[in-house]
Amino acid sequence: VQLQASGGGLVQAGGSLRLSCEASGRAFSTLAIAWFRRAPGKEREFVAAIGRGGRTTAYRDSVEGRFTISTDYANTVYLQMNSLKPEDTAVYYCAADRTSVTGQVMARIKYDYWGQGTQVTVSS
Repeated sequence: VQLQASGGGLVQAGGSLRLSCEASGRAFSTLAIAWFRRAPGKEREFVAAIGRGGRTTAYRDSVEGRFTISTDYANTVYLQMNSLKPEDTAVYYCAADRTSVTGQVMARIKYDYWGQGTQVTVSS
């Protein structure tokens, strides 16, 4: 599985960005896909995930209600980020796994495939 993340950029607090993660190399419907982020000096953390077939989603508490993960059911997962805050500044990575787990369990599994990061910077 190859993953290509894009869509990062610089935005003011309160603004929006949409990240995209394009997957290739394996049947898209067999994958759960997640977004993680790593801020400077901090550990990588789970942000959101969407399960096989887009039937289930999960979010970390701090982005619930502001971020939305979705899929085109073809080969791309999106992360719509609204009401961005300076603390959302990080490098965002997409990851995939051939797993059938659902819900918040997707936040805790080990993902086998990773894309390159895309920088998101939110200015105050």
